[in-house]
Amino acid sequence: MTETTATEERFSPLHRVHVDAGASFTDFAGWQMPVRYSSDLAEHHAVRTAAGLFDLSHMGEIVVLGPEAADALDYALAGKISGVATGQAKYSLLLAREGGIIDDLVVYRTGDDRFLVVANASNREVVARELLERCSPFECEVFDESDDIALVAIQGPKSFEILSQVPGLDVDGLADLKYYWSHPGRFLHAHEVLVARTGYTGEDGFELYVAPDVAPLLWEAIIDTGAGSGLVPAGLASRDTLRLEAGMPLYGHELGLGTFPAQAGLGRVVNLKKEGDFVGREAAEAGPQSGARVLVGLVAEGKRAGRADYLVFSGEADEAIGIITSGALSPTLGYPVAMAYVDPAFASDGGQLFIDVRGTRIPASVVSLPFYKRESN
Repeated sequence: MTETTATEERFSPLHRVHVDAGASFTDFAGWQMPVRYSSDLAEHHAVRTAAGLFDLSHMGEIVVLGPEAADALDYALAGKISGVATGQAKYSLLLAREGGIIDDLVVYRTGDDRFLVVANASNREVVARELLERCSPFECEVFDESDDIALVAIQGPKSFEILSQVPGLDVDGLADLKYYWSHPGRFLHAHEVLVARTGYTGEDGFELYVAPDVAPLLWEAIIDTGAGSGLVPAGLASRDTLRLEAGMPLYGHELGLGTFPAQAGLGRVVNLKKEGDFVGREAAEAGPQSGARVLVGLVAEGKRAGRADYLVFSGEADEAIGIITSGALSPTLGYPVAMAYVDPAFASDGGQLFIDVRGTRIPASVVSLPFYKRESN
């Protein structure tokens, strides 16, 4: 793929389906993606109570293939990818040599010597370039297959019920598929599909990787099957409030080149015990500078929510001690929630802070993430 310019727009293979469904669109990393179909609240609540179907075809998919692919990814990424079993998925980080986060990724081992690396849409090109460079000393190849893969995700408590009834979708062992595992299947007999039990909403759900020309057929089949169970198409607006409630970081908000994993509560993702060097190891071992801000959750009363870039204060003092990265009035909980980076001295649970909401300081309490956690079955 060539990098897009400011005037170049990209469209999902499902774009016509979204237009016909009445979607409103937004620019996201150069892509025209559905931001909502009906209302943000309706789509959010559908995912929490039934199911929502998302188009994620703007994500990047990079394949690393070869006898030393596992070793190459151990060097390229922060996690121990060689320890991932075939069919398993792992959340990992692509670190800069200085220790900051280039991107957060999901890595699927789809064969003994084949891995599928899923990158955020805005970072697709840089991730592909970095993997190509970092893997070059190893006996493996790197392919950016993003243009050949469409991705849809069904999320919500009725996801399995709906997906298991989709006509023409054949996935052996779907009921036994564990969280962060994947399994190959077929759609309409002839089309390969990779089904993974992952997600970004805090609910149970599945992601389906399929050829772009097949994606509209699969989308319509899922929508038709789930219509009587409360399934709705869902856009990026509801996806953002869902992931916020679940305390899941978003690149460009909670994560970035200026952020060390430990600051974002992702120190566990960096495997310092694995053998051999990896890019960013020395910086990760040193850790962020003393006093570096850390990510916390904030909850407030009322209806006025802190938003990204709003400042956080300890009281009446003029100097801010933090900044909000994501915030909203939680549709599920009914009160304002936010994630913020604050000075470590103010990061203890139960601490009282103040969010500057358009000139008014709103009291907020520090809480552990996530704000919302689904009940175990």
